This record gives sequence, C-alpha cells and structure tokens, in this order.
Amino acid sequence: MTSETPPSETPPSETPPTEIPAGEARRRLDAGEAVLVDVREAEEWADGHAPGALHRPLSSLDPAEFAGRSVVTTCRGGGRGGRAAAALAEAGVEAASLAGGLRAWSEDGGALVRDDGSPGALDG
Repeated sequence: MTSETPPSETPPSETPPTEIPAGEARRRLDAGEAVLVDVREAEEWADGHAPGALHRPLSSLDPAEFAGRSVVTTCRGGGRGGRAAAALAEAGVEAASLAGGLRAWSEDGGALVRDDGSPGALDG
C-alpha cells in the first residue's frame, strides 16, 4: 500500500517589479511607449514632479485605469514606485518602476516642475 504525498504547496512568487534607469524611462516616455505615474502624496507632488507625469497616490492607485497601457511608476526614492509597479503587474498591467525614483531622475538631468510650470524640487 503506497500513499501519495500531495505536491508541496508553495506561496505565489513574489518577483520584484522590473526597475528601469532614468534614461530608459525617459526614452520610453519620449517615444510614447509608456506613461509616467507618480504615486507620491499631494504635498510631495506639489513641490515638484516630472513634466507630463500623472499623479495617482499609491493609496488610491486603480490598476483598471491603466489596462492596456505601459506604465513607469515613480516616487521620491523608488520604494513606493516599486510597490505600485508590483500591484499594477499583479493586475495584468505592463509596469516598471523608475530605479531610484525622482531622485535618480533629477540626478540624470530630468526636469522637475510645479503645477504652475515653475521649477520644482523634491524637498520643498
């Protein structure tokens, strides 16, 4: 009499989201291949954001809004952007996180602006 052992159950893979450097993100955005989604809170956004970015705080990010689109997510340093990219990817959205967030974007020569078009900053 043999007993079969059920296959071991493994938790779903928690693959980290794809990260892309600022130069590649800018190339995708400039080519119209992706949209940049800034997931910081309103007061952070008001201090400065990448031109053309969409503001969708992580707390209210709706993957359905981005179905069928390629998304690059960002925040100040990359943590929240990574979580947003993972959530979008889990929902079937093609998503990557901007490695190093807007700090890396700015260090790589990317502009930061306020809503009125004046120069922005990450630290107010």
